Parts: sequence; C-alpha cells; structure tokens
Amino acid sequence: MFRYFIELAYNGSGYNGWQRQADAPSVQADLDGALSLLLKQEIHSTGAGRTDAGVHASFFVAHFDSAAVIPSPGALVKSLNGVLGRHVAARAVYPVIEGAHARFSALSRTYTYHVCKEKDPFAYPFTYRVRPLPDTRLMNEACRLLPGQEDFTSFAKLHSGAKTNRCRVFHAGWEERDEQLVFTIRADRFLRNMVRAIVGTLVAVGQGKMTVEEFRRVIEARDRRVAGTSVPGRALFLRAIEYPDNLKL
Repeated sequence: MFRYFIELAYNGSGYNGWQRQADAPSVQADLDGALSLLLKQEIHSTGAGRTDAGVHASFFVAHFDSAAVIPSPGALVKSLNGVLGRHVAARAVYPVIEGAHARFSALSRTYTYHVCKEKDPFAYPFTYRVRPLPDTRLMNEACRLLPGQEDFTSFAKLHSGAKTNRCRVFHAGWEERDEQLVFTIRADRFLRNMVRAIVGTLVAVGQGKMTVEEFRRVIEARDRRVAGTSVPGRALFLRAIEYPDNLKL
C-alpha cells in the first residue's frame, strides 16, 4: 500500500462535521466517495481531526492508502475538483513516508473565530455578531492564562469519549480588524467543542459578565458547567496544521 496526504478546503455549512456518519452528510464521506470513484478502489481516508457541525476549514489534511502508485497526483486533484461538490476543494495530493498520519503526526493546529462588529448580511454566514461588543483588552488578558494550562475539561464537550482532556496551547489572542474581532488559537490538539466554549467564555469576560480571575477559576474547576455558552460553529475556521518537514517523499 502507498500512503498519500491530501490537502483540502471546505465550507462546513452543509455538513455535520468532517467525520463520516450514518445518517448525516460529512466531508469525509464525500471525499471517500470521490477518491473511490476516481481511483477505482475502496478508499477510507483519515482526517487530521474532527471539525464540529458547520465548522469550516481553509486548510485541512487527510491521508489515505492506495493499492497502486498514483502516477499523477496533480491530475487527481483536478479530477477530484470536478467530482466533489462546490463546498469542498482539493488543493494537493502527495506521497508521504510509511507511517505518516494526518492526525497523529501533526505538531499543531490553528483555528480562528470571527466576531462581526456590525450587522452585515454578506458576512453573516461566516461570522457571529455579539452585542454588546466585547472588550478585546479584557479578553486578551484572560487569553494569557491559556498557555501553560494542561487540562481543558472545562471547555470540553461532555461525554465525548476522549481519553484525555490534556492539551498544550501555544498561543491564544484577539485582534481588531476593520470589520471583525478575530480570535486565533494554536495548540497541539483540540477537544470537541473546545474552541467554541473558550470563545463563549472569553466573550463573557469581554462583556464584563466574568472577571479575568473568574476565568482562571473556570479553567481550574475542570467542570464544563461553570464555563460560558458555546458560540455557533459557523464563524469557526481551521486555518493551519503543522507537520514535521520529513513526511513528504
């Protein structure tokens, strides 16, 4: 068997997340169907992670195994884009070393969340409007507590079946752009619902409903019930995944 990585981008609005499900549309099911059709063999891809329902990826990586060498990965990309629906785009396909894994070989992942400052019917599908607009200074003060923490149970989906709620956050912060407040977070791994729960809790800090010290106590409580409400998935994007340099052949 020959292993390949595939880089994708997708609009998650019409999907119930990345992972294949029995009774709901998923990016994985569409990708596997297209690859199986074009390569004339049964393909089962493995993604770098599981994005929630409605969450988007401007950069996503999956791997799959082929029984034969793919003679022209570039041609496969073009064919995939002719078969896949309009909400999924293949960007690249390339061979990787034996044992390379889209999920377990990843060193970090980066997500962004987009809060719209003003009502905008054109930005609506990919942003979340918050009133009153939160104070970025207060939210960034709270963000400084995230790197160095190890247990993120307070921001994890209950009964998710995760073996551990331990993560390493390398960076978290908000920036003001012309029409949006944008939250960026980079970590070695993320729990289900984690980013959306962190953003919801940070917004509470920014709106004065929670102090920075109370945010610290939320983290330390390791209890999802004390954190803020999860924000909608439509404004969340997976933006980057980092891998070791030696995986690509």
